[in-house]
Amino acid sequence: MGAPLAVGGDLDGAEGRHVSAPPAPPLLLASTSPQRSAILDQLALPFEVVAPEFDEDDAADVPPVELVREHARGKAKSVATRAAPGQPVLGVDTTVVLDGAVFGKPADAAGAERMLERLGGRTHEVVSGLCLVTPGWEEVVDATTRVTFRPLAARDLAWYVALGEWEGRAGGYAIQGRGAALVERIEGDYLNVVGLPAAALVGLLAERFAGTYGYG
Repeated sequence: MGAPLAVGGDLDGAEGRHVSAPPAPPLLLASTSPQRSAILDQLALPFEVVAPEFDEDDAADVPPVELVREHARGKAKSVATRAAPGQPVLGVDTTVVLDGAVFGKPADAAGAERMLERLGGRTHEVVSGLCLVTPGWEEVVDATTRVTFRPLAARDLAWYVALGEWEGRAGGYAIQGRGAALVERIEGDYLNVVGLPAAALVGLLAERFAGTYGYG
């Protein structure tokens, strides 16, 4: 008795067999934003996309932080019924704020030019709400990044507006594109400005799903 273990045959065989952990359930992203999908890909997080069914109401009397938190929660909950068992739902909302005024997505080129003219040479805030929902709990957090634009001349505004990058962008610019040329410096999470506060998401996953998604 014990001879096989003494020569290590059975023990080595046991050590060589590994039990595979079940794959992490993909996040259900309540957003069709290609930027948010790209950030989740960058973080190597599995996910599926579902368009949210949520009417964003930019109430003027609601502070921007509360507004994006409520929008993120509303987006997540609007698709939560389509989640598989154990599948977390992720909702995100981002806006641009200058002097307390919310800068949404410009309706046309003239509106984009007016927004960018006001942002030129100033520091604004990119404020995001992020909501993670499961059947048993929900977490809502927010993140703020300060962005300073260099002074913008009329030719700078005309050049950028002509590119069309302002379309569908809060504040009328895309920092991950040619809009980077408008920026002098940022303070905070760069990916928050792109469209998803990555540091906040990783923190939540590390806390709530330690190790499951590779964080925590």
